[in-house]
Amino acid sequence: MPCGQIPVLGEQFSHVANQHPCFSGEANMNHGRIHLPVSPVCNIQCRFCKRTFNKTEQRPGVTAKILKSETAVSLVERALELYPEITVAGIAGPGDTLASPHALETFTLIHQKLPNLINCLSTNGLLLERYADDIAAAGVQTLTVTVNAVDPVILDKICSRVILDGVVHEGVEGAAILIGAQKQGIRKAADLGLLIKINIVLIPTINGSHIGEIARTVKDLGAGIVNIIPLIPQHEFADFSPPDCFELALAREEAEKSLPVFRHCQHCRADACGIPGKGDMTIADLLPEELQTAEYKKMEQTFSHG
Repeated sequence: MPCGQIPVLGEQFSHVANQHPCFSGEANMNHGRIHLPVSPVCNIQCRFCKRTFNKTEQRPGVTAKILKSETAVSLVERALELYPEITVAGIAGPGDTLASPHALETFTLIHQKLPNLINCLSTNGLLLERYADDIAAAGVQTLTVTVNAVDPVILDKICSRVILDGVVHEGVEGAAILIGAQKQGIRKAADLGLLIKINIVLIPTINGSHIGEIARTVKDLGAGIVNIIPLIPQHEFADFSPPDCFELALAREEAEKSLPVFRHCQHCRADACGIPGKGDMTIADLLPEELQTAEYKKMEQTFSHG
């Protein structure tokens, strides 16, 4: 399948996929998205993940502000005035979107006010099965799930802990809980009719030879496309080497034996806004000065790894 195309998943998906810059290479250059950083906490800890506040780093897990749901909706309306090419409202953190209620609250409001926008939710999948019906009811049409391994022994090397219903699970046990939840959640979301993309962080020395198995597994669960994300060395993996071009190409080839591969990922921030293939601003550039209040400072205090 040529680069940039997506699988033929039926007429109900064609409109969505062709206008989503994170699902289609062509849309990546012509359609915009806004990421709304309303989800402050996370329920797992990946060894490569370092979430923070700043206005400079271009990577996931970074935002300038945490927003309330109502403010996020107002910013979408303002962004549409500046970027009429925006077709997608996405929430990708900076924590997990299902670890707090803010993402679903935000999507519900957006769906009510701006029903023509494509709502896109990103999650680690731990609570996906639990909230799948709520996700669909909130008007979410596209879903991204990060699946870095389907073998608990491998995932244990990538994810140090899983927090489920207040209980901390570590080691292979925690990894197995996360994998099981991801599988059940992806299957349920697919049954509900969501278009599903799987993100895989490529760490050559850990899951480099495992990519094909991940792709085969998620295809059988109902996923439609895969995105291989090169490791950004940081946190516990600060001394790891990122994949080189050959390793990335090999991983994509392995995944593409099962599913189409999206090849235009920009390592977007949790507050990115604009057309990915043509450059970004952040929601901080859209936020009126009068909204920089102590309320946001209070919300930022909850920004943690759970």
